[in-house]
Amino acid sequence: MGYRPRSSTCVALLVLLASAALGACRAAPPSAVSAQASTPLHYSERLRGLMQRMNALLYERNQTELEVDKERLERARELASAAATLAVVEIELTWWTLPLLILGEDCCYYWFHRIHHEVRLFWAAHVNHHSSTHYNLSTALRQSWTTPLTGPIFWAPLAVVGFDPAAILVAQSISLIYQFWIHTELIDRMGPLEAILNTPSHHRVHHGRNVRYLDRNYAGIFIFWDRLFGTFEPESERVDYGLTKNIHTFNPVEIAFHEWKAIWRDVRSATSWREAIAYVFEPPGWSPDHSTRTAREMQAELLQSGVGDQTR
Repeated sequence: MGYRPRSSTCVALLVLLASAALGACRAAPPSAVSAQASTPLHYSERLRGLMQRMNALLYERNQTELEVDKERLERARELASAAATLAVVEIELTWWTLPLLILGEDCCYYWFHRIHHEVRLFWAAHVNHHSSTHYNLSTALRQSWTTPLTGPIFWAPLAVVGFDPAAILVAQSISLIYQFWIHTELIDRMGPLEAILNTPSHHRVHHGRNVRYLDRNYAGIFIFWDRLFGTFEPESERVDYGLTKNIHTFNPVEIAFHEWKAIWRDVRSATSWREAIAYVFEPPGWSPDHSTRTAREMQAELLQSGVGDQTR
């Protein structure tokens, strides 16, 4: 592959040309400049010298970039070698291992999603996806700024089993693309597919702040994970979208970090280390005096007394 100069290189060359021209004007009196200007040989010599300096500059920059690329490649190889040592076996991506990978990725996604709802530390990273009081395709784009830090560990088992990290990223991309279209109210039920796939109806439930809908339907592609692990809830009443305590702002920084701020505030007000740790790792809504409730507490209260939505 040939070298392609970047914008910074072009700027450097322009500065070099300008400095050469200024230097020539300052080095010779006006009469000399006029005399030199009429000498083609003078221009030829200066152009040859300038080209030599340009070639030297480009060569030096190219060598520096090659060294940087070598270092990056070496680090990538080291990381790949470290990951390979953890793998039980090496699974080659074929026509039959790809479906297995997608199934395994979806199971990892279920637990990633569930933990990001049921542990407040992780909920702080995920909450902004649920902050919209509307439900449409734009809601799917309301992605977290911090789950890239809290999420990767949940897919580590796939790498340990032997799937290539690049293949895992492909499976994650397939899941993410699938989940885009289910953020809609335009599609009602989908017949027999409701028993297998995560459909718009199932995912509407997940985005509801109705008490019976809280922490339900975590599926990415296949809804049978929720049926298997006891977190499935059908759409039985009109969905009220948003958070149990909606935040009335369009400030993206506030939307992304408001729960992190709330955790910090609660930890600072804790009266013991045990209480401070609970504010971080208990479910959202936990409080030592039960002044706010978790989803399970509200759902238990709903079953016993028929109480409607309450804040966490």
